[in-house]
Amino acid sequence: MIKSKIIFLFLVLLGLVSACNSDKRPKTLSEVQAYEKPLEDVNRYLLNQDEQDIRNYCKRHGWKMNMTKSGLWYGDLKPSKLDFVQLGDVVKIKYQVKLLDGKLLYDSDSLGTKTFEVGHGGVENGLEEGILLMKDQEKYRFIMPPHKAHGLLGDLNKIPARSTIVYYVEIIKLSHKE
Repeated sequence: MIKSKIIFLFLVLLGLVSACNSDKRPKTLSEVQAYEKPLEDVNRYLLNQDEQDIRNYCKRHGWKMNMTKSGLWYGDLKPSKLDFVQLGDVVKIKYQVKLLDGKLLYDSDSLGTKTFEVGHGGVENGLEEGILLMKDQEKYRFIMPPHKAHGLLGDLNKIPARSTIVYYVEIIKLSHKE
């Protein structure tokens, strides 16, 4: 399934690249806009495929998860009655990052915990969004489709191109903004 998506995307991009390398490059706004519809169609197709793959994955594992409007999937594993995380807070997390096939890519046991200020980047877009759903000391599972994780290229290290990742996160320290 993933292989067919990558081939489809590759063919579309190859067509666009070859069109850009010819002498028939779009020069007017209307010529440029002619590329928008096919790209939007490809993007819509890929988003729908990603969502279906995640639904099937959750069903196979018996996971009850929710999806945000932006496409981040989440489920709490260890609830807490402490404070919610807010923009500007500094969080320290333990984590594991896996592919849908279960392959472990990164974890805090081998790389150390992550500490970051929420809302200031430096981590995956999906992690920023997901952390804001959490409370101090909670543990969550996030499934991030490519557009919420590392996009078309992956992380150029262990995460392959257009990969959906499963992120296990536990907040071990929360410092509210002053």
